[in-house]
Amino acid sequence: MLGLMARIAGWRPEDFWAATPADARAALAGWTERDGDDGFDRAALNAMMEQFPDG
Repeated sequence: MLGLMARIAGWRPEDFWAATPADARAALAGWTERDGDDGFDRAALNAMMEQFPDG
C-alpha cells in the first residue's frame, strides 16, 4: 500500500504512516470508479496487515 500511495499520490513514507485509512481513501477517490462498492475499509486494512505484517 505504501508503494501504491507513493506512485499514485506522491506520498513519502512519513506521509503514509501519518495517514488514516480515510486519508488514503480520499487520495485514491479520483482513481476509482464508483460501482456501489464501499471499497477499502478498516476490515480490509486489518486483513491486509495480517497477511503482510511489517516485520
